Amino acid sequence: MTTPEKLQAWMELSEAKARYCRYLDSKEWEALANLMLPELEMDVSGSAPDMPVIQGRDKALAMVRGSIGEATTAHQVHNLELSLRGDEADVIWAMQDRVLWGPEKPSLVGYGHYHETWVRRDGEWKMAKQRLTRLHMDFAPPAQPAEKSAG
Repeated sequence: MTTPEKLQAWMELSEAKARYCRYLDSKEWEALANLMLPELEMDVSGSAPDMPVIQGRDKALAMVRGSIGEATTAHQVHNLELSLRGDEADVIWAMQDRVLWGPEKPSLVGYGHYHETWVRRDGEWKMAKQRLTRLHMDFAPPAQPAEKSAG
């Protein structure tokens, strides 16, 4: 693979992951699904140790929707590490996420990594595998309603 081809793949994967984060945070489930292969394998045991590896895009999306579908989220990824093998790429992204489940539940700021395999099909990169690892999770108590000031 030539250097220009590697750079092109780097940019395409960076854009795909940026869309992934945006679709996840804006709850655009169909657009998010279009970034994944139907046979997606998702492992979130780094956040939820009792959760088995999920086989299949539809099951993975159902789990994600059940977990954060009603929450306000902000996902950021940084510092792409990339290993290319033609139309397959192994990628590690440093990540930080903020999850606000509402006034009744604690909020989360998490730090870790996404370990992913992406496959290029028909000229587009699709996620084939994702494993979330956590370095640290900060939980904050539920936000209290603001008091109105007198006067």
